[in-house]
Amino acid sequence: MKISIIVTTYNRPDALVAVLDSLALQEGDYEVIVADDGSKPETAALIQSMQYPVRLAHVWQEDVGFRAAAARNRAAAAASGDYLIFLDGDCMVFADFCTQHRALAEKGWAIAGNRILAAKEFSAMLLKAPNPARVCHWSNAEWKVAQAKGDVNKATANLRLALGPLRKLHRNRWQRVRTCNLGVWRSDFTAVNGFDEDFQGWGYEDSDFAVRLIRSNIKIKDGRFAVPVLHLWHKENDRTQERENWAKFEATLNGQHIRAKRGLDQYL
Repeated sequence: MKISIIVTTYNRPDALVAVLDSLALQEGDYEVIVADDGSKPETAALIQSMQYPVRLAHVWQEDVGFRAAAARNRAAAAASGDYLIFLDGDCMVFADFCTQHRALAEKGWAIAGNRILAAKEFSAMLLKAPNPARVCHWSNAEWKVAQAKGDVNKATANLRLALGPLRKLHRNRWQRVRTCNLGVWRSDFTAVNGFDEDFQGWGYEDSDFAVRLIRSNIKIKDGRFAVPVLHLWHKENDRTQERENWAKFEATLNGQHIRAKRGLDQYL
């Protein structure tokens, strides 16, 4: 199973390099596609300068506002893997991230991962460090100290639990799905036509995707205690279009459609 990791970014090269460094620690057959929502040339220069152990591609689109759905669709069209993992460009992964995703991957299921939140000052300190990815090798004791200091909200980075059938208890709960950490088979992503690009600005494009995925008979498997990410602090996104996007999402909830109205197929 080849994995394509799709990392969404916008004008935050310091966080992106930390994420890419953490992804370079993975094992097995994988590639990394940066889904760039219109960053300035610094991001392209960063990617071109990196000596990377696997294929590292950069898919850029013009900056005409927040269009994460379109950036992800374009990157998915450029991916060659059987399995897609969507990450945000400020979410660092741990060394067993791909290994754990492979273990959880199952036909008919998508994996909803979780996140550990890093505080503002701690995030800034990591990004100034010469090797931010060192945090991915911290011991349990170091994570407990970080939680006690308020640097992170959880000390569970190294905790791995099998959970078995408990992972499937909430198989239809679309609320668990966040595109900062989501695994889905490429064939299932294609079947629902990816993300709906009618969602522009912050909000609910991931919820819309999850509802359509479930409607197509793909269920949600809980990835907690298996595939966490460390979510670096960032300013809250502009939410001026949240109400409009919520109205679009309500139409999805009340509708029956499975395929995105404006989605992946325009890039294939």
